[in-house]
Amino acid sequence: MSSPPRTVLVLLYEGVQSLDVTGPVEVFAALARFPGRAGYAIRTASPGGGPVRTGSGLTLVPDGELESARPGPGTTVLVPGGRFTADFEPRLTDWLRTHGGGAERLVSVCTGGLLLAEAGLLDGRRATTHWYACERMARDYPAVAVDPDPIYVRDGPVATSAGVTAGIDLALALVEEDHGQDVALTIARHLVVFLRRPGNQAQFSAQLSAQTARRDPLRDVQQWISEHPGEDLGVEHLAARARLSPRHFARAFRAETGVTPGRYVERVRVDHARRLLEESGEGIAQIARACGYGTPEAMRRAFLRTLGQPPAEYRRRFGTVRP
Repeated sequence: MSSPPRTVLVLLYEGVQSLDVTGPVEVFAALARFPGRAGYAIRTASPGGGPVRTGSGLTLVPDGELESARPGPGTTVLVPGGRFTADFEPRLTDWLRTHGGGAERLVSVCTGGLLLAEAGLLDGRRATTHWYACERMARDYPAVAVDPDPIYVRDGPVATSAGVTAGIDLALALVEEDHGQDVALTIARHLVVFLRRPGNQAQFSAQLSAQTARRDPLRDVQQWISEHPGEDLGVEHLAARARLSPRHFARAFRAETGVTPGRYVERVRVDHARRLLEESGEGIAQIARACGYGTPEAMRRAFLRTLGQPPAEYRRRFGTVRP
């Protein structure tokens, strides 16, 4: 006799981001295609129980009102993101504060993590959110250990994810936890998701774009870094290109981009290396030299520090061309 289905309770509210809802829901709903699997009972609820309009203009009709929902064992509460430009909907945060802790798992997608933080449910925990909201989360909720790099973070019963499609990756990870790797991989193929990204795969490209300096000569230096990852990218060399003293350059660079020159260089090099691992058949030693690491071991340490996995494992997961 199969076990009863787990419940996924999705919170809806005015301005919610539709893909934050539908992406994970499609993953959980796909369990219905597996005979003999208990699957998930998916429920939606909004404050007051009325329809909500998403940020993209769609209207979503919930199954019921949030106020009467009481999550317990076997329930995953999913909090999608939205455009939070003013105060949060108090009925959402009040409900999360009062009843969220009763769920077996609390999951947020994108800026939904801000709702969990506002309710105090991330205090003392490591968490992430969309890269553009990480600074806000760290500033407004100092009790939260904000990690801006991973696409999702699991800390005990609480899981937070980065922007939009990262919610699909997190949902697949939860399905794997509940039903095993084979089921999760089958769902990923069905949804035409190119493999499953591990939670520690960073939000690189978006972050690097966001960290572009607004003014010359720093912007020119950043462009040179991206085009020459294998060159000497030490602070003194970069400062000379900007015609600034090393101290002034380092201070100005951080003020403009929010990161140190060394951290930015590491992200550019890892981003360049991971793309070569994904798209080329070059050997790891050759890639390490091309990206300025000097040795495969130096690149391995950078990958472990940034992605939590060595280059060979990264290529195995994401490579489209075999060496």
